Amino acid sequence: MLAIPPRVTDRAFDRLREIGEQPLRVAVEGGGCSGFQYEIKLDDPAEDDLVLEKNGARVLIDPVSLPFLADAEIDFADELIGARFVVRNPNATASCGCGTSFSM
Repeated sequence: MLAIPPRVTDRAFDRLREIGEQPLRVAVEGGGCSGFQYEIKLDDPAEDDLVLEKNGARVLIDPVSLPFLADAEIDFADELIGARFVVRNPNATASCGCGTSFSM
């Protein structure tokens, strides 16, 4: 069964265009207070990345992270606590208050 790729909101793509040319990498790593954590950073594409693109803005997902991000939504939030890229992941069974750590 193929994983459904994550969706990227228009707000996230718009913010990426404002930031500049480099794509945003969204990855999942072991660790964090709930078992897994998101790594979100500007990065160069790798040969095997899934590239989600709109109007020149790109989001990169590596093949190891893709199953963990199946059907997730990548958004940009500008809130009182700060502005940041966020992942809303329907596969996460629990998450930490920090918003970057989750369990499955």
